[in-house]
Amino acid sequence: MIRNFITAGFMLALSASSSLAATEITWWHAMGAELGQKLEAIATKFNESQTDYVVKPVYKGTYPETLTATIAAFRAGQQPAIVQVFEVGTGTMMAAKGAVYPVYKLMADQGEAFDPKSFIAPVVGYYTDTEGNILSMPFNSSTPILYYNKDVFKKAGLDPEVAPKTWAEVEDFSRKIVTSGAAKCGFTSAWITWIQTENLSAIHDQPFGTLENGFGGTGTEFTFNGPVQVKHWGNLKKWADEGLFQYGGPVGGDDAATKFYAQECAMTMNSSAGRAGVIKNAKDFTPGFAPLPYYDDVTKEPKNSIIGGATLWVLNGQGDDVYKGVAKFFTYLSQPELQADWHQFTGYLPVTNAAYELGQKQGYYEKSPGSDVAIQQITRGTPSVNSKGVRFGNLTQARAILDEEFQALLAGTKTPQQALDSAVQRGNELLREFEAAN
Repeated sequence: MIRNFITAGFMLALSASSSLAATEITWWHAMGAELGQKLEAIATKFNESQTDYVVKPVYKGTYPETLTATIAAFRAGQQPAIVQVFEVGTGTMMAAKGAVYPVYKLMADQGEAFDPKSFIAPVVGYYTDTEGNILSMPFNSSTPILYYNKDVFKKAGLDPEVAPKTWAEVEDFSRKIVTSGAAKCGFTSAWITWIQTENLSAIHDQPFGTLENGFGGTGTEFTFNGPVQVKHWGNLKKWADEGLFQYGGPVGGDDAATKFYAQECAMTMNSSAGRAGVIKNAKDFTPGFAPLPYYDDVTKEPKNSIIGGATLWVLNGQGDDVYKGVAKFFTYLSQPELQADWHQFTGYLPVTNAAYELGQKQGYYEKSPGSDVAIQQITRGTPSVNSKGVRFGNLTQARAILDEEFQALLAGTKTPQQALDSAVQRGNELLREFEAAN
């Protein structure tokens, strides 16, 4: 009995010693609810797969809150090893000289295989520098798509299997839906900035700013007050006045999802990452999925949409043992099986080609109609300088300005041209402030 007790005590001490020897890797993120739980599960499985490292996820609030907390922590010398930063913060991270340990360099320094060609082009292209080096680890990338209510379409006399392709059809379908009484409004939208301005510009091959939408460096100017953007904002105002369109709210536009789930609006435009939420909340109707609409009098071949979501940035100030663990964790995250599972559970894009191919082999896209809409939309055609994305400093604040100006438009205090001109002027002031600070 005594011998067994001693042996058990020795094994317990050995286990504790091994646990203490494991290198801790702190990972700050911005995912709550189901996504946060899935993220935690990924970290747990990595921790269980080996004994040298322990990844500790820490939820820091929204994307803006997480970025703000990271900047403050770095200044105080208490930064995490990994931080999840949304695509809007890319310009800020790139300008943070001395703060970032570029992923391409990390993986090379730690001897981990890392092939840029393994990632789908639109994703990896956004997070590379002018020399083509990947700066952060692709993790959760999305793009906006159209969601629609097949039951409401049927009630309105529309074919439930046919979604509108053009904005003219969106208007026509919405009018039929409202006049028939099938729903109170035709469509709503989250992210007026990201979806109805940034992606609108990309799809129609219109510049959002100078110097390749900010990819060419600093000294940029916003130019999203062109004819196509003015036309679209004018239509949104007209459709809002007629009751065909309802504003989903500022920033992310959470009201848009609520209006769609309640079947108040028959269509909504939101992130592809919301697909899981739509399926979960569409309890009394069948949802449909389709690409974003376009103006066929502007283009006959719409360009690719642009990404949203976030990547994982590595911060300087940690020991080599931590960075070795981070590199191994990133290799773990890149596994096709893990990426395919993450994509299929969340609705985020499969960031690697292997993950997409695995989903095809599994028959996932055949069994889940509409699940590949986002992939097909973001990879269609050849990206132009106007459709590879927007990358500016202080973009979060610029988006807030766009929301303010859009609300002024809806209130009738400004014309579409006045609202967008004002947003450009105010946004350019933010760019100058960013340059001065960096």
